[in-house]
Amino acid sequence: MGKVKSHQKLPTEWNEREILRDKGQFWTPSWVAEAMVAYVAENTDLVFDPATGRGAFYEALLKLNKKSTSFFGTDIDADVLSDEIYNNEKCFVEKRDFIKDPPKRKFKAIVANPPYIRHHRIDDETKLLLKQLSTSITGNTIDGRAGYHIYFLIQALNLVEKDGKLAFIMPADTCEGKFAKNLWKWISSTFCIEAVITFEERATPFPNVDTNAIIFLIKNSEPQKTLLWVKANKAYSSDLLDFVSSNFEQRQYDTLEIIVRQLKEGVATGLSRPEQNHNGYKFHLNDFANVMRGIATGSNEFFFLTAQQVKELGIPKEFLKRAVGRSKDATKSVLTLKDVEALDKDNRPTFLLSINGQENCPKSIKDYLKVGEEMGLPTRSLIKQRKPWYKMEKRQVPPLLFAYLGRRNTRFIKNEAGVLPLTGFLCVYPVYDDKEYIDNLWQALNHPDTLENLKLVGKSYGSGAIKVEPGNLHKLPIPEHIVSQFNLERPYQSSNGQLEIFREPKMKYVVGKKKNGR
Repeated sequence: MGKVKSHQKLPTEWNEREILRDKGQFWTPSWVAEAMVAYVAENTDLVFDPATGRGAFYEALLKLNKKSTSFFGTDIDADVLSDEIYNNEKCFVEKRDFIKDPPKRKFKAIVANPPYIRHHRIDDETKLLLKQLSTSITGNTIDGRAGYHIYFLIQALNLVEKDGKLAFIMPADTCEGKFAKNLWKWISSTFCIEAVITFEERATPFPNVDTNAIIFLIKNSEPQKTLLWVKANKAYSSDLLDFVSSNFEQRQYDTLEIIVRQLKEGVATGLSRPEQNHNGYKFHLNDFANVMRGIATGSNEFFFLTAQQVKELGIPKEFLKRAVGRSKDATKSVLTLKDVEALDKDNRPTFLLSINGQENCPKSIKDYLKVGEEMGLPTRSLIKQRKPWYKMEKRQVPPLLFAYLGRRNTRFIKNEAGVLPLTGFLCVYPVYDDKEYIDNLWQALNHPDTLENLKLVGKSYGSGAIKVEPGNLHKLPIPEHIVSQFNLERPYQSSNGQLEIFREPKMKYVVGKKKNGR
C-alpha cells in the first residue's frame, strides 16, 4: 500500500465541516478516517458504515485505492445520502435507521463515527427500545445515561462476523460514564480489543467540539490479555495510518506514543485514561471530607436574583442567602466577599431566594410567588416534588467549593465569602472544622499531583475539561506524600498551639454518614 501524504494537509479542512449538533453529526477528518478504514479494509470485499453521513469513510476508502472493495452505508438523513460522492458502481447507500432497522446480515468490516446524541435528548419511547436492545445483545442493562452512540457500538459489534473487524471513533465518555463498567465487561470478555487510540489536546480530530475523541479497533476473536494504547500528539500526520497499515508492527513514530497495556488494568482504569498501575491508593478525598452537589433550584431565573432585582422586588433579607452560581463567577483559588460584591456590580445574580418554613410572608414575597406560578414553575419536574413548591434545598455553607466542570488548574476554591453554591459547584465539607485543617486540605487538593488524579474519577471533555460528579469526587486519590506534607492524617499543631492527635472531628457539617474509623 502506498503512503497517503495526509500530513501535508492543513487543518483548514475543519472550516469546511458542517457540525449538525441536533443530529449528532461531526465530520471525521481524513487523517483519522483513513487510518480507521485501513484497519477494517484488509481481507474484505465490503466495508459497512452504519452512519455514513457525507462519506468521510467512503472517501478514505477511495484514497486508499481499495479498488476491489465495495462500500455499503446507511443513514437516516436523506440529504447527505444524495451527495455526489456516492455516485459510484461499487458504492451503495440507503436511508435506514441502524438502531431500529439494522441490516439482516453480518459484516467482515464495520467503520463508523456514530451520532453523538446525549441521553437527555433521547425520548422515552426510544430509551425503552435502546434498553431492550442492549439487554438482548449484552445480557445486561446499560445505565440509562448512555448516549445514542453507545447503542450504535453495541449494535455494530453484534453484526461483526467471526474474525471481522470494527473501527469506531467515540467520545471519551464511552469509557467513563455510569454505564461503562457493564459495557466494557461485555466487550472485553467477548471481543479482542486490539488497539485504542487517544488524542493529545492539540491533535483532537474535532476542534471546538466539547468532547474528547477515542478510537476503538476491535476484532471479533478471542480476547487477549493485552492491547495497544496509542496517543496521537499531532494532527494531520501520516504516522497513524502507517502504524495501522503495518498491522501494528511498526511502533516507532515521532507523533505517536504507543504502549502495550494490560487489558484488565485498561478496562478498570478506563481506556480513555492513561495507564495506572498504582490504583491501590491509600488515601482518597472521602478520608478527609464529605462531598455533596450544590443546590438545585429548578429555576435559576426565578430563584437566583441580582441585587437590583432584590431591590426592585422589595424582598426582605431574611428570605435571601448569598450564593454563587457559575464556575466563571469564582475563577480564583479563594472566593471573598469582595469578589461577590464585584459580581453585584456586574449585575450577576448572588442572592438565592430561600423560603423555608417562614410564616406570614410579606406581600412582596407573595406577589413574586404568583409570578412563579404564572411561569408554570410548580409543574416542573424537580420543583413539583417540593412541598410547598417554592421550598428551597438546604445546605450548610461549605468551607471549600469544587468547580463541577472546568479546564483550569485551580478547581478547589476556599469559600471565605461564606456563600452557598448552586449546581455549578460541589460542596466539600472537611471532617475537621478548624481553620488550619481546612487550609491544609485546600492546599493538598490544589497540589498538581492531586489535580492530576481528577482524570481518574472524572469524565473528560474537549480542551482538557473534566467533569466530576459528587459520587466520584469523594473517590479522588490523594497521593501519600501530599497527605504527609499537609498533615492531613498525622498529628499537627492546632491554632492554639496544642498538639492534637487523630481527634474525633466535630462533624459540624451534617451532610452524610460519618466514615468508619474517623
